[in-house]
Amino acid sequence: MDSPGYIVLSRLVAAQRATAVTANNIANADTPGFRAHRPLFGAVLERQVGADAPRGGRDLAFAQDRATWRDANAAPLARTGNPLDLALSDPDAFFAVETPRGERFTRAGRFTLDTEGRVVDPEGSPVLTAEGQPLRIEPGSARIDIRGDGSVATENGPAGRLRTVRFADPQRLQAEGERNLAAPADMPAQAVERPGVVQGATEGSNVRAVAELTRLTDDMRHFQMVAQMAEREGERLGSAVERILRRR
Repeated sequence: MDSPGYIVLSRLVAAQRATAVTANNIANADTPGFRAHRPLFGAVLERQVGADAPRGGRDLAFAQDRATWRDANAAPLARTGNPLDLALSDPDAFFAVETPRGERFTRAGRFTLDTEGRVVDPEGSPVLTAEGQPLRIEPGSARIDIRGDGSVATENGPAGRLRTVRFADPQRLQAEGERNLAAPADMPAQAVERPGVVQGATEGSNVRAVAELTRLTDDMRHFQMVAQMAEREGERLGSAVERILRRR
């Protein structure tokens, strides 16, 4: 395969990734706290070694899959009335939960009580307090009040304060599943004093389904176009080899 074939192949791989990322966004259009993902592509320039470019010629540019970033635009809040459904009005804040892999961070505040009285997420991971301990609610508590600063109380008295954090570069957080994020070791969590906790509401996904479906259609058409280019490039090479063999 010569240079045009490799260029087309690099663009085909990029188009396939763009389609996969958009499809994942659509699949999570109803996932609480989900932020849409966007692929980031770049161009790799390659110059001929030991030769000048022909008149009117240009450097070869290959498509490169650089990274995936999260769309930080705010998502709508849905009122539920459930006292353990929580949202954060601070767009950069996260709740902290304890998982078997260590502390993880999430904006999906759809919590419940387990049999031990701990506040947990849908996977059963305990929600942490500012002291790094699981948040517990005394059995039989009839009223749970959670203030904007994350402090939790029942009719029996204070129960603790939610651990809410932010990061200097949230784009470096690594996704684990569709709700949790892991922080790199060299980026410590910073406590948020006033995260703006909203009780009785959950943050939805910031994915706009209609816009994503339109983007998916465009991605698929682009993929098909590049696939046709790759097919024609293969036919061109086959035809060139056939003509060379005939002359011989």
